[in-house]
Amino acid sequence: MNYTAADLNRMTIKRALFDGYCKKQVDAVLARIIEDYNEMSNNTNELKCQIASLNEAVQHYKVLEESLQHSILVAQHTAEQIKANACDKAKNIVDEAEIKAQKIIDDAAEKVRNIQMKYEQLKSEVFTFKTKSEALIQAQMDVLRQLLVE
Repeated sequence: MNYTAADLNRMTIKRALFDGYCKKQVDAVLARIIEDYNEMSNNTNELKCQIASLNEAVQHYKVLEESLQHSILVAQHTAEQIKANACDKAKNIVDEAEIKAQKIIDDAAEKVRNIQMKYEQLKSEVFTFKTKSEALIQAQMDVLRQLLVE
């Protein structure tokens, strides 16, 4: 059982008839005990207030820590998303570039085929023209020979 300062203040010690205590000394000791008890009680109350204040501060910092951890997780997740999006975008750019390059190659190959076909056609026309021209010249020469022979 804990005594309060008021309990100690109200306390009376009965005197024994013959070998009793000196009232002044007992009162002085009790006064000192009451004073010390009040001081300790005040210190205890102050410490309780400090503990409560420190507990509030700890709670505040715990909330801050949780908030920072959450912010870090969100930032990491966002960074991962940005990285994934950048990789996807880069892959799309490369894919599009490959498609465009293949189209350019295909178009160039088609032009080469068209030029080769045109070349072969012109070559054939030149050959036909040459053959017809030679035949015509030969026919003209035959006619001239016939005229000379007559």
